[in-house]
Amino acid sequence: MNKTEEKVKEIIEKLRPFLINDGGNIEFVKLEDDIVYIKMMGACANCQMMDLTLRDGIAAAIMSEIPEVKDVINIDID
Repeated sequence: MNKTEEKVKEIIEKLRPFLINDGGNIEFVKLEDDIVYIKMMGACANCQMMDLTLRDGIAAAIMSEIPEVKDVINIDID
């Protein structure tokens, strides 16, 4: 695991309690070509506010601390 991936996971762990509070959760999937792939779970997976949470919350937090990250994408895998 590289340093960028470690840092992404640290940020996700800091955000996780807020999502769990709302009945959701987040899982790190992978970091590839400076794009972070996550999976939104629980209430977050079907929430109408998920795009806003992803863009203004999760992506903003990750990209402000790790400038080389170009995007954060939610992938729907079962």
